[in-house]
Amino acid sequence: MPFLGIGLHVFVAIFFAIHAVRSGRELYWLFILFAFPLLGSVVYFAVVFLPDARLQRGVRRAGAVIDRAVQPDRPVKEARAAFELTPTAANRMRLATALLDAGGRDQVAEAVTHYDACLRGPFAGDADIQLGAARAHLANANPAEAVGILVSLRCAQPGFRPEQVGLALAEAYRGAGRIQEAGVEYEAVATRFGSVEARASLALWALENGRHELAAREMQELALVRRHMNRHTRSQYQALFSRLDSAAPRS
Repeated sequence: MPFLGIGLHVFVAIFFAIHAVRSGRELYWLFILFAFPLLGSVVYFAVVFLPDARLQRGVRRAGAVIDRAVQPDRPVKEARAAFELTPTAANRMRLATALLDAGGRDQVAEAVTHYDACLRGPFAGDADIQLGAARAHLANANPAEAVGILVSLRCAQPGFRPEQVGLALAEAYRGAGRIQEAGVEYEAVATRFGSVEARASLALWALENGRHELAAREMQELALVRRHMNRHTRSQYQALFSRLDSAAPRS
């Protein structure tokens, strides 16, 4: 066992030494790694390897953002090419998702067509397909169809993404003019999960429908959460917060 322990330390040190050479690190790291295999590896991991991995992830994320900004239609083009080459259910689903994410009127209408085709195929019972189809119909100004899909999905698979399904169903009820049912759904999701999206959605519904005490309660909770958010997290919810601030009554 001691031999195996020593061998493991050495293998880890070799792994980090290869990383040091490939990434152009100073040569003294090689001395540290092989002179003190265990301690040197721990130090290298904390000082070099982990920060470098985080930096690379950040660069990849930034590159993805830049790529989407420069070529916003690239995901749709790639998904369409894959579907035309191999028209499988998985590739149709990929294309439908890309079209829905693109958000244009024509893209959303086409996404509905593909989702509906998926619902008629052998994977009609797939929960992801059903949720995507409901979102597509909702985005395509057909909330009644979305309600039917979501109610069926919840009955068949009550444990599937309950927060996302609940919020989508609330939006569908709201779009269909079923105001009280929307409020019940919003409140149930906010009470169960307490997420920023659920609370903000409930506050917006309450403001729209004269539930001032409920709106004030949720906005007070959200204000507390916002004060403790870091800049990155706050930016993720910026669009939602902007809607809420615009809807809030002026004092």
